[in-house]
Amino acid sequence: MRMRRKNNLETRLSVKDRHLLFVESDDFYNKSEDERKHLFDLFKIFGNNNPLYLDVGCGKGGFALQLAKNNPNINVIAVEKISNVIIEGFEMAIKENPNNCMFLNCGAENLSYYFKDGSVDRIFLNFSCPYPKNTYKNRRFTYKTYLKVFNRLLKDEGAIELKTDNAAFFEFSIESMSQFGFKLKNISLDLHNSKYAENNVMTEYEKMFSDRGMPIYRLEAHK
Repeated sequence: MRMRRKNNLETRLSVKDRHLLFVESDDFYNKSEDERKHLFDLFKIFGNNNPLYLDVGCGKGGFALQLAKNNPNINVIAVEKISNVIIEGFEMAIKENPNNCMFLNCGAENLSYYFKDGSVDRIFLNFSCPYPKNTYKNRRFTYKTYLKVFNRLLKDEGAIELKTDNAAFFEFSIESMSQFGFKLKNISLDLHNSKYAENNVMTEYEKMFSDRGMPIYRLEAHK
């Protein structure tokens, strides 16, 4: 079901608040390479050089906000392409006013225009759209074109952490990430009944699927 467009969305996104770093314009792809670049000064944004975590496809932002709250010594940037979705996390950040959690309204394929190579410690892919039809596999966040972007952003010791309820997407991700050259570690076919459950931060989708008795698949892909 398509989400109903939020009232006054453009006005709400235009609120000047430090927690929304940038809103990618509709004409982004019509711009030159130089015009697309908007590299962030992370020290200026956060006031420190703490490790940087990206929550890519953050949805409503609950995971990112909780992760930042649980880990005050890391910086979190929640990335979401759909303005109608990210607005909820942005407005929650305005209310809670965390110093270490910001939001970025952009496509995941464009992240290299905002972050320098080797500047990210960890990338989270939580319940990304699996695009089950094989003809759409190039839209999956674990397809090689996205992995190329993530690999550029990650530090040498960096990693991608993935969670999903979709077994087919999980199998595809294992194959795709392995072929790309990532080393897969800490794999679980039932996260909530594994040793990785203790420090796990639940997402909205995760709770919904778990309440239905569905297993949650989890892995780490290291450079």
